[in-house]
Amino acid sequence: MNLYLGIDFGTSGARGVVIDEEASSIQAEMRYPFQDSAAAVTPKIWQEALFVLVEQIPEGLRRKIKAIAINGTSSTVLLVDAAGNPTDAPLLYNDARGSLVLEDLRRIAPPNHTVLSATSSLAKLCWMRQLPTFSKARYFLHQADWLAFLLHGYLGISDYHNALKLGYDVEELKYPEWQELLQIPIQLPKVLTPGTPVAKLRPEIANKFGLRRDCLVCAGTTDSIAAFLASGAKLPGEAVTSLGSTLVLKLLSRTRVEDARYGIYSHRLGDLWLTGGASNTGGAVLKQFFTNAELESLSREIDASIASELDYYPLLKVGDRFPINDPNLSPRLEPRPDRPVEFLHGLLESIARIEARGYELLQHKGADKFIRVYTAGGGAANDTWTAIRARHLQVPVVASVYTEAAYGTALLAMEGVNNNSKFKIQNSKFKTSSGGDLNPD
Repeated sequence: MNLYLGIDFGTSGARGVVIDEEASSIQAEMRYPFQDSAAAVTPKIWQEALFVLVEQIPEGLRRKIKAIAINGTSSTVLLVDAAGNPTDAPLLYNDARGSLVLEDLRRIAPPNHTVLSATSSLAKLCWMRQLPTFSKARYFLHQADWLAFLLHGYLGISDYHNALKLGYDVEELKYPEWQELLQIPIQLPKVLTPGTPVAKLRPEIANKFGLRRDCLVCAGTTDSIAAFLASGAKLPGEAVTSLGSTLVLKLLSRTRVEDARYGIYSHRLGDLWLTGGASNTGGAVLKQFFTNAELESLSREIDASIASELDYYPLLKVGDRFPINDPNLSPRLEPRPDRPVEFLHGLLESIARIEARGYELLQHKGADKFIRVYTAGGGAANDTWTAIRARHLQVPVVASVYTEAAYGTALLAMEGVNNNSKFKIQNSKFKTSSGGDLNPD
């Protein structure tokens, strides 16, 4: 029996899921929580988390793993040298330092392009060019790209989900000509279809962890797309809301929708488009004020059928990406009532309003009318919040079939290797870090 490993790197930790060929049962689940938010931006911790997750898999299952795929947070990026060592600290998904170069980027990129956001990968790269360490860099990678490199040993390889915000044209499957005007002096990743087998595990990794020598490492995806794949959503009009540290909306549509003014972008998903956006509001704000136990107990005291009159815009710090794309948007968390249950009610209600506003905006811009919303992430377990959201969304709100993004990434590995999915695997040829050619099997 062949097994497939999916690994999910989020903002609060890393998770792993092992599935069988039927994808009907989870064989193993692993977790590596980050101790604090600073850990999320440390490659050393990422590497440790990756290998600890593998070690947590029972030895008997490790020997049956046929393929591995990894997802990371969208637009979490880093520069590395010719050996793959980071040359500076990575920039996280919500880092808005790219706002300082947006005017220069607007003169080159098409109007309202996805890259014209302070948090886009390309904006981050343009900002990184002024770092003193930039001269040491040879490759620009996304989080998932670098983690996969640790397993297969080839630098400069990405997938078109991660590369979208770098400016990669997911319709033409190439970097756009206008990007040449930026005269980027380092190697941009070669871009593959998500799930494409890249290479076998490095022999030393296979030997160290008792994995198969022929185990394949596949091109990955982003965490929110992995959550979508895990959800069970398949039809145009079906959507997935990820209620994790942040709020991420994904709506399956026959129409591609792009508008950087509102933080809207579309990922390619077979013959359809996964249109959506990501807000900085979400569970991280709730946990700033409440423990998990408090969230659970106080939520039970809330009457979800009655709307809170409190109108917040819950953020941890200044700036949001969607449905308001404004790096200078201030958090709004006042007035704060004396009773904690009223404050929590206001926060849950306000995040639900932002979610509803996001879906309304996607449809207004041309996406399919949404008919059902699946929910992933830790917030999916909060029944009170689900009821509040359903009141705002006015469509059925259901739990995802599987709520772990790692499960969706394991599916991607399985379908990519077996070549029986909606992800068409293309014949790809790219340079290895040593300059040779590598043709995926």
